[in-house]
Amino acid sequence: MELFSFLLLLPVLLVLLKIWKWVNDKRDQECYILDYQCYKPADDRMVGTEFSGEVIKRNKNLGLNEYKFLLKAIVSSGIGEQTYAPRIMFSGREETPTLADGILEMEEFFQDSIGKLLSRAGVSPHEIDLLVVNVSMITAPPCLSSRIINHYKMRQDIKCFNLTGMGCSASLISLDIVRNVFKSYKNKYALLVTSESLSPNWYAGNDRSMILANCLFRSGGCAILLTNNKSLKHRAMFKLKCLVRTHHGARDESYNCCIQREDEIGKVGFYLGKNLPKAATRSFVDNLRVITPKILPVTELVRFMVVSLVKKWNRHGSTKGTTTQGPIKAGVNFKSGVDHFCIHTGGKAVIDGIGFSLDLTEYDLEPARMTLHRFGNTSASSLWYVLAYMEAKKRLKKGDKVLMISFGAGFKCNSCLWEIVRNLEDGNVWKDEIQNYPPKTLVNPYMEKYGWIKDEDPSTFKIPED
Repeated sequence: MELFSFLLLLPVLLVLLKIWKWVNDKRDQECYILDYQCYKPADDRMVGTEFSGEVIKRNKNLGLNEYKFLLKAIVSSGIGEQTYAPRIMFSGREETPTLADGILEMEEFFQDSIGKLLSRAGVSPHEIDLLVVNVSMITAPPCLSSRIINHYKMRQDIKCFNLTGMGCSASLISLDIVRNVFKSYKNKYALLVTSESLSPNWYAGNDRSMILANCLFRSGGCAILLTNNKSLKHRAMFKLKCLVRTHHGARDESYNCCIQREDEIGKVGFYLGKNLPKAATRSFVDNLRVITPKILPVTELVRFMVVSLVKKWNRHGSTKGTTTQGPIKAGVNFKSGVDHFCIHTGGKAVIDGIGFSLDLTEYDLEPARMTLHRFGNTSASSLWYVLAYMEAKKRLKKGDKVLMISFGAGFKCNSCLWEIVRNLEDGNVWKDEIQNYPPKTLVNPYMEKYGWIKDEDPSTFKIPED
């Protein structure tokens, strides 16, 4: 009788064991951020109005029309006077870069931010199990991840990935790699390093679609320490809830709108096409379709469905056609599931467009605007400067949700949702100056300094010596 009872109970025990194992394995697959460190270059690399004018004058391929275009672009860009450029710009060699210039720019960042991060977290380089590096615009064997491994003397069995050409959305692509590796290995540390090498990529031609990149991109970077060790959960800052990647590379229009190429005179630069906003909107909409059900409560999704059905019914019932002008809002209340919005600082128009689509307030957009003003577009690392601003302002409280949204060449739109594990108040890269933000005005002094260019006559214009 006891044997019979045991045989009946055995399948139940096996089922319970499998459930326990599934739950335990699921917990080991979580992805936590333990700490992160944004990079602030030295003050001697700061780009002011005077210096910007000197750099532009050194380009002999530019004429009055290009000067007027650049003035309009930088005045409306949302970028201030405290951004940073690579050292090659200050030695006047931006048109003749060497491989060493690009490597030096990256090594300055690596040695500063990674060292600070590991020291503060109390983690030895030997403890790092996974290294993912993304820098789009430089490729030099040995790869940048190998250079980091060599400098910090990491273990020989470390798993490393080196991503190039992924554009401004590469941070979340690297994060996706970390997340997937964590699913197969327990109790691991991962180091994610994101930056961009500007030294070898200054455009010295006169194509307007390519000189625009010179106005927007600035030096920066970030190192992030992650783990899936559940025993370290109490030390974690953020927990990854979901991540969605959207790639429109199959669309020729999207693929070609944001691409590195040569101009008509053979100068290499980064082309930003007029159809870029359209491509960004398409990818953003498709990305939202996937991530929205993952991050919003059921009540909001049902409300949106009912409202959409009513609007559709009313349109069918109308005898006259209706026309819609301008951008269309998403129609979903994202604040029902998201507390903070970490938006890629691709430019003022990008921030404005996302703000309109998601019906965000100036308070929601402030971190992205301030990051663009203070640090410029630092490519894939810009999201982390925005996040650091929120932390420095003491906005991030336990249980809050943060939505990250990024765009990149390809064309790609990637997004993810973080849950804040504990109250965060460290200033990170903003520590010494957060009290100055937001400033009274975001207007930069370029128009005041160079506004006279607008009234110049092309037939008599000469570049002033001073």
